[in-house]
Amino acid sequence: MAKSDSFLFVCVHNAGRSQMAEAFAKRRGLKAVSAGTVPAPGVNPAVVQAMREKGIDISANSPKLLTTEMINQATLVFTMGCSVEEVCPRPMLAKMQKKLVDWKIDDPKGKTVEEVRRIRDEVERKVATLG
Repeated sequence: MAKSDSFLFVCVHNAGRSQMAEAFAKRRGLKAVSAGTVPAPGVNPAVVQAMREKGIDISANSPKLLTTEMINQATLVFTMGCSVEEVCPRPMLAKMQKKLVDWKIDDPKGKTVEEVRRIRDEVERKVATLG
């Protein structure tokens, strides 16, 4: 991966995994954005807490709706363990002929902070491989 690459992290609600991936990528100096197909009203509080423990404050972030412009600007698109076809972005992304990578990562929704820490650490490890 080159520093000029732009990464798009996509999940359904853009309230957990994709927010963490964007934050870790930006911390590494990478160009990154995250979005969802059905954005939640806010970022998961357990995710905010787990990220604060890593020195990253995402409490002011808002889930964003995935747009065609975001997809077009990305060099590489990551989905975060899609499982529900009607809201999963993979079919839409595939139609746009983008390079897709699916990271099979558990959804932090409804999980305890301890469980979210494990998910956070997995996201951080994966982002570290990008550059």
